[in-house]
Amino acid sequence: MGMFRLLGLFAIIPTTVLLTISFFVLFTLRKTEAGGLKVFGYVISTLLWCGALLVFSLGIYTISTGRCIMQEMMQCKMQGMMGEHMPKMMPMQK
Repeated sequence: MGMFRLLGLFAIIPTTVLLTISFFVLFTLRKTEAGGLKVFGYVISTLLWCGALLVFSLGIYTISTGRCIMQEMMQCKMQGMMGEHMPKMMPMQK
């Protein structure tokens, strides 16, 4: 469980990358004159902010609870694929 809390800290890296890309998109928009390109840039920038918020929120959730959502989703998918044999082979951790 402690390992997953540490993995939550690594959410800072993709969040920083997404926000940095967003900064450069907005910086480039200041230099452009075309209206359509500005709208496209603002949409891309907004999507990057939403992605950064999602990654950061999942990192905070992982740190606070010690549970990794991605691991739980993969276990549910594997359980669906393997049927009833899954609990015998690999018990679910909570």
